[in-house]
Amino acid sequence: MNKNSKIYVAGHRGLVGSAIVRKLQEKGYNNLVYRTSAELDLRDKPHVDTFFIEEKPEFVFLAAAKVGGIVANNEYPAEFIHDNLLIQSNIIDAAYRNGVEKLLFLGSTCIYPKLAPQPLKEEYLLTGALEPTNEPYAIAKIAGIKMCESYNRQYGTKYISAMPTNLYGPNDNFDLHTSHVLPALLRKFHEAKESNAPFVEMWGTGTPKREFLYSEDLADACVFLMNTYEGNEIVNIGVGEDITIKELGEKVKAVVGYKGDIQFDTSKPDGTPRKLVDVTKLNGLGWKAETALEDGLQKAYRWFLDNELAAAK
Repeated sequence: MNKNSKIYVAGHRGLVGSAIVRKLQEKGYNNLVYRTSAELDLRDKPHVDTFFIEEKPEFVFLAAAKVGGIVANNEYPAEFIHDNLLIQSNIIDAAYRNGVEKLLFLGSTCIYPKLAPQPLKEEYLLTGALEPTNEPYAIAKIAGIKMCESYNRQYGTKYISAMPTNLYGPNDNFDLHTSHVLPALLRKFHEAKESNAPFVEMWGTGTPKREFLYSEDLADACVFLMNTYEGNEIVNIGVGEDITIKELGEKVKAVVGYKGDIQFDTSKPDGTPRKLVDVTKLNGLGWKAETALEDGLQKAYRWFLDNELAAAK
C-alpha cells in the first residue's frame, strides 16, 4: 500500500476495524473509505456490489463480522453462521469482480480443533472436531479462509487470512450478555466495586487458559501483513503466552480496584481448555506484539470509563 492507496476497512466501528483505521491514519494512509451498517448492510449482495463498483477500493481489510462470547454463541448460532457467511462471501467476491489489489480476511483462533495440540500451529486447521459452543461461527470463518484460498488459486488474487487470538481494547463490546470474557470481566468487576458487592461470580472452573492481544497491536500486525505477506497459508496473530481465567480475574480485579472475592460457578461451561497460538511464523516475518497485558488492561479500563460509562450517563 502507498499513502494514497484507496483502502476500505469493513467493520470500521468495531474493536478490530476501528483499531485498523487508527493505525492506518497514524501511519499516514489518508485515502480511507468505510460505511456504517446503517449505510451499507454487508449481508445484502446487490448493495455490496454497488458499493465496490462506485468506490473501487484498492485494498480491503475485512474486519466486519458478527462476534460474541460463549453466551451469544450458544444463544444465536443461526445468526453467527448465516450473517458471517453472507458478509465475507459478498465482500470477497465483490473485491475480485472489482479488481481489488489485495484483501486481508480476519478469522479467529476458534477455527482450530477443540483438542488440538498446544500451541496452535497454522497447519492444525481441519485436523479435528471444533469446540461445540462456537462451531457455527468457526465454520463460517473456515469458509472465509477457504474462499480466499480458492479465489487465489482460480483467479490469481492476493487474498490473505490472519487468525488473531482473543482481543480486547477500545470500542470493545462490554455487554455482559454478548461480550467476550475480558470486557465482560471489566464491567462485572467495575459494577461490583460500585455496588460494594461481596463477590464477583465467574463462569466455569477458572482453569482454562487464554491468550489476550491488545487491539492496537493486532491492527499493527494487519497493516504489516498487508504490506509484506503474500502467502496462501493462514497466519496466526498473538503474543505467544497465556494465563488461566482465574489469573485473568485477579488481574482485572486489581486494575479495577475491587476489594471483594471471586467465586466460580462450576455448573457453567469452560469452553476450550486452552487456546494458545504459535506465533513462530509471524515472528519470523518480522513482527512481535508489544503491549503487556497489564498495560493493555489499564488502557481498556480507562476507555471503558471514559466512553462506555460516560455514554450511559
